[in-house]
This record gives sequence, structure tokens and C-alpha cells, in this order.
Amino acid sequence: MQENRYVSGIKRTASPNEGRSYEYFLPNPIPTRINFSDPSLGRLLEEATHSLGQLNAYASFVPDIDFFIRMHEVKEATASNKIEGTQTNMDEALMREEDILPERREDWHEVHNYLKAMKYAIGSLDRLPIISRLLNETHSILLQGVRGSGKQPGTIRSTQNWIGGATLKDARFIPPHQQHIPELLTDLENFLNVDKYNMPLLLKAGIAHYQFETIHPYLDGNGRLGRLLIILYLIQQKMLGKPVLYLSTFFAEHRQEYYDALSRVRSHNDMEHWIKFFLVGVNETATSAIATLQSIMRLRESDYMKVMQLGKRAPRAHKLLEHLYKEPVISIADTAQVLNITPQSASSLVRELEKMKILREVTGFNRNRLYIYSDYINLFSDKPKDQEGGES
Repeated sequence: MQENRYVSGIKRTASPNEGRSYEYFLPNPIPTRINFSDPSLGRLLEEATHSLGQLNAYASFVPDIDFFIRMHEVKEATASNKIEGTQTNMDEALMREEDILPERREDWHEVHNYLKAMKYAIGSLDRLPIISRLLNETHSILLQGVRGSGKQPGTIRSTQNWIGGATLKDARFIPPHQQHIPELLTDLENFLNVDKYNMPLLLKAGIAHYQFETIHPYLDGNGRLGRLLIILYLIQQKMLGKPVLYLSTFFAEHRQEYYDALSRVRSHNDMEHWIKFFLVGVNETATSAIATLQSIMRLRESDYMKVMQLGKRAPRAHKLLEHLYKEPVISIADTAQVLNITPQSASSLVRELEKMKILREVTGFNRNRLYIYSDYINLFSDKPKDQEGGES
């Protein structure tokens, strides 16, 4: 492959056991250099890099940033799983399993598996680079005990998969045959971890996501793991000191454009179009994350001033408010435990915060009531249009 003209791959023919042949897409190895002709891409790269740098700097000065990182993670887990067809929203994702309606618990488990997988993968970067071992271990957590748990969690596929359609015959896209996956993953590992590729890191993050989605190395969970790969790479390369940039909400809001841009690389060798879409996503997401952190600081100051009106109970109310930034869904029993007070005192304090519109009751029950810090949750609750399930 010549470096001055990007060629994404070729169609190959395979013959399954039953004798019917089919065509799959075999991606080329990632070239050491890709030339982009559109001058606007340079500006997009500049803007995305600048916004990412601003977010990184801002996050380093925000007090108690780890509280807010958890909310970013819940938002990412909810959005990434929503692309795949789950219906769990932010309010539900923040609740305990026993507080979720039985018919919605499977979706809840998928979101929480994503959170566990994300935490594990980010925590493992100190001991492992982004290689197949880390991806396999993360994938195993992602599919544990949920839909897809019977599709070899943590194991590279040994059979053909496809995207869209009920069978290979009517599939929208057929990834490479399983015999090619080891060499393709080795190439991707080299791209992520070897310095010979003369490219800006954000371009590498976008290209790596495309290549992973095209390889589709697992029977299920590829979309979620491929989106997680972006943040893992940016943290590994120290473009981010804290995991505060997640693109799944942008991809969910522009779901069809997202899939079209990935498909266009394969059909028209148009990596440039995908990278431009990706950089717009990074810029918009980083800018939005900064605005969210700024809004949190304003809300924190405003609500702190509100609870100061409670006189002798203000210190308890302030302590509860700090807890709500970590756990914004709470019960009377939780409040009593957090503050080490009686249930009666906890109930009285919660009612005061409800009057101030800091807390809102969401169950409508007379007993076992749940309260949410709705103004805080709403800062993260982008609500993309409901879509059908996406690429697995």
C-alpha cells in the first residue's frame, strides 16, 4: 500500500461449512503515515487538541474531581449502552439494583458491567499497555452475566460474525474472517504502542477506533469496547490526566452519521471524513465537559448558600450535600447512615432539602422512598433520541 493514498482494505470470499460462499472485508494494516488533503482537518485538529488541553487543565484544578468523574463515567456507560439498544437512563443507573423494576434490571446490569469494565481497564494501565490481554480481560467483565454472556466473553472470536441483518446473506457488513484476527490485532497493538507512526495522538485515537470496529474481534460487545478504547489511549498517552472525556453521548446523538462515517472509510477509502467527524466530536465533548464542570461549581456554591439558612442543621446539610455529589440518589436510611443520626432526624432534614428543591422524591411511594439530586444529575443527562440497537 502506498503511503500517499490510503486504501482501507479489500473484499475476500470465504466458504462456510455448508458450502455457501460469502464476502467479508479484510482491512489493510494501518500505514505508518496517512496524508490528508483537506486543509480544514488541520484546523479541526488544532481546535480539538486545544479543547482537550483546556479540559485537562480545568479538571486538574476542580476540587473533589473524583466525585464528578464518577458521574461522567455513569453518563458514558449509559450512552454507550444506549447505542446498543439498552434503555437505562441516568437516574436508574445511579440507583441500586433492588430499586430497579425487575423488567429493567438486565439493561441496568449491562450499564454497570460497563462501569466495572471501564474502572478495571483504566486502573490496569499502570501495569499493562493497550494489548489483547487487557482488551480480553475488560471484555470478560463487560459481558459477565448479561446478554452476550454466552458469546465467549474475554475470548477472540473463532467464528464469523456480522453487523445488521439476520444472516450472513443479508448482513450490512461482514468483518474479517476469524483466521485474520491475530495478525490484525498485532498490527493494532503496534499502532497503539510503537513510536514509528508519525501522527498526532488524536488522529491515532480516531484511527484505532475505526480499525478496532472494522476488525470486530469479538462475537459481541465490540462497539462498547471500541468506544472505551478511545479514552484508554488518551489516558495512556497522557493527553488526559483524569478520565473526563467520553464520546459516546456525541456518537449517540449523531448515531447514523457515526456509522456512516465508519462505513465510508471501508467503501470509499475515506479516512479523512471519519477523522473530521471524530475531531468534531472530541472538540464538542471537551467543550461540553468544561461547561458541565463550571455548572457544577456554580450549583455547589448556590446550594451551599441555600443550606446555610438551616442554622444549627446547616453543617449536617452541608455534609449531606457533599455526599450527594458522589451518590446523588439517596433514601432516608442512607441519610441517617451517612450523617450518623436517627431516621427521624434524617427524614426531617431530607424534607427541608426537598422544600428547597435540592432533592426530589421519585418513587411516589409512602415507604422506601428515594430522593435524587435532580439539578446535579440533569447537568449530565443529555437525552439523545431513542435509537435502535447498533453495532455489537
